[in-house]
Order: sequence, then structure tokens, then C-alpha cells
Amino acid sequence: MPIIKLNAIDSTNSYLKELCSKNSMEDYTTVVAKFQTKGRGQMGTSWQVEGGKNLTCSVFKHTSSISVEESFSISIVTSLAIIAVLRSFNIPKLYVKWPNDILSEDKKICGILIENVIKNNNLEASIIGIGLNVNQTQFKNLPKASSLKIIKGQLFDLDELVQHILKKLEYYFDRLEKLGYDQLRQDYESLLFRKDKPSSFKDKQQRIFPGFIKGIDRSGNLKVLLEDDILRSYDLKDIELLY
Repeated sequence: MPIIKLNAIDSTNSYLKELCSKNSMEDYTTVVAKFQTKGRGQMGTSWQVEGGKNLTCSVFKHTSSISVEESFSISIVTSLAIIAVLRSFNIPKLYVKWPNDILSEDKKICGILIENVIKNNNLEASIIGIGLNVNQTQFKNLPKASSLKIIKGQLFDLDELVQHILKKLEYYFDRLEKLGYDQLRQDYESLLFRKDKPSSFKDKQQRIFPGFIKGIDRSGNLKVLLEDDILRSYDLKDIELLY
């Protein structure tokens, strides 16, 4: 598991994607940066951190054995791996806020950005970007953000966390291969934030409506039970959970 350590980079995902376009890459090759100038999140959002205090890394994984239709399994594997690591450090009340933000209680401590390499309609590889709030304690204008240090009151070793995450990623990719998508999907669904609880959502027309999160479909879309017992699936760009 080669690990490339950088002081500063625009984005570890962009750096690793450029690297793999020019070189043959070994599984779990990882780029770790102390500081990102253009860290990215879902839907083009930015991710800002204090340099050297948090874990910002990207992991390369060959994924040709996974069908494009089940590519969300990569997000599932990553979410399960990170939660397993955080549990080993006794971080309490862990959930996945769909599609792949990791929360402790109702505070975001980790974001995941998956970028897939697809050629001729086949999934070839994935760049798994992970941003974990570790030793930062101030989050300006981010009232829903937290960190491991805030939660546990202690400093954490970033290198140790990387090693734990890589081992768990390897473990859960192996489980995916042995057990299949549906088993891991059930594990993921059991961790969904606000599952089976009355919740409010906002659609892309800015309309707010009530519903119950019931799980995900095979494409990773969120299944929401609406009024009149209508079960509908929503893509990431179509819905936002309000909490």
C-alpha cells in the first residue's frame, strides 16, 4: 500500500487521478496532504480545513469487477470502513447521512467523494477521497461540523488513522466480493441517519415535504416513503434532507 505524503496540493483526488492516468497504479495507493487548497465535496462543494490538523487523503482502487450499475457499492464499502475505524476509537452514535457523510450523533465528522474511471461503459478504477475532521476544534460558520478531538477531548495520530482506514477498506472490498452487493447494502442501510423517522426534505424546486427514509435502491438512490404510502427513489441532485 504505497503512501505518497504531500505538504500542500490543490486536491488529493485530482492529484491521484492525474497520476493514475499516466502510470500503472497499485491497489490502495494513497495520497495524503497536510493541506488542500481546493478540496472538493459532493455536487461541487468546497471542503475547507486547517492545515495539518485533519486527514485529507485519496485512495486508488481497481474496480473492474464491479458493474457500473452497482458502482454505489464503492461508497457503501468506504462508509462501512470508516465507521468501523471510528468505532474502534469509541466515537459514539455513528451514522451515514446519505449518500456518504459520516456523522457522530448529528454532527458531520467525515465526507467522502468517489470519482470513478469508466471506459467503454465499464468501471475500471475508483479514486476514493476522504476528508476526516480529526484535531481541528474551530469550524467557522459550520454549526453542524465536529471532529474527533471535540468528541473525545484528545489528539489523534493522522498516520495511524490512515493505516486503520486502508486495512478496513481492504476488508470491506473483500466482503463485497465474497458476500455481494445486497448484504453490504443492508449493513449500510442500518446506519442511515434518520432511517424510519419522520423527516423533512427539500427538492430542487425548493419545495419542502415530509417523508420517511426507508433505504436505497441498487443505484444508490434514496428511497423515501411519502404521503399515501408512495415509495419514491431520489437521486442526489433531486433531494436534500433537512435536519
